[in-house]
Amino acid sequence: PAPIMGRMLRFTTAGESHGRALVAVLEGLPAGVPISPKEVAGELARRRLGHGRSGRQRLEDDALELLAGVRHGRTLGSPIALTIANAEWEAKFSALMAVEGDPDPSARLTRPRPGHADLAGVQKYGFDDVRNVLERASARETAARVALGAVCKGFLAELGIRIVSHVVRIGSVEAGASLLSPADVEAIDASPVRCADPAAAAAMVAEIDRLRADGDTVGGGFEGVGIGR
Repeated sequence: PAPIMGRMLRFTTAGESHGRALVAVLEGLPAGVPISPKEVAGELARRRLGHGRSGRQRLEDDALELLAGVRHGRTLGSPIALTIANAEWEAKFSALMAVEGDPDPSARLTRPRPGHADLAGVQKYGFDDVRNVLERASARETAARVALGAVCKGFLAELGIRIVSHVVRIGSVEAGASLLSPADVEAIDASPVRCADPAAAAAMVAEIDRLRADGDTVGGGFEGVGIGR
């Protein structure tokens, strides 16, 4: 790869949860970095795993297309552009999320979701349809970030650096301290909550199930570690 001294990466994502597709652009990656669409797709598949995930995760297959910045498996040094299609757009949302035309008044949403950006968004932009905000303020957008993160992980791998991450807390349940290594990734991925502590993982699953039965949601925390030179 080209020299990286003083180089800064910048990324942008676009797209709505039920729009045609998510779009992502990454700038600043040097030329010559190997990129495999299969490896990026593998990271997107890992994103869909996990106990308590929504039904949307099972629906989407995250069809990835690399559009620019890569030739014959290596970066060109120019911006990298990719898209991830949304599976339901064609059949269910092409009219509702159309770029042109007038919206259907009967489809207008007026009730913001607690804990989301809906209320703040409609107040900030003066919308009377919450969908204008919730379509963007959606966990679906993170698929674009995962795809770009996979590209960046490939770059770090060329420098001898591996990334390992795991969940350290869900709700009131915390995992014990762990000294991670790349060899732990397979076991972490096998955990239903991606926790390196098996006892804590079982308690996290129980916590998710308890709160789901109450109609509630829960947050948590994770740790990411870069290992190498």
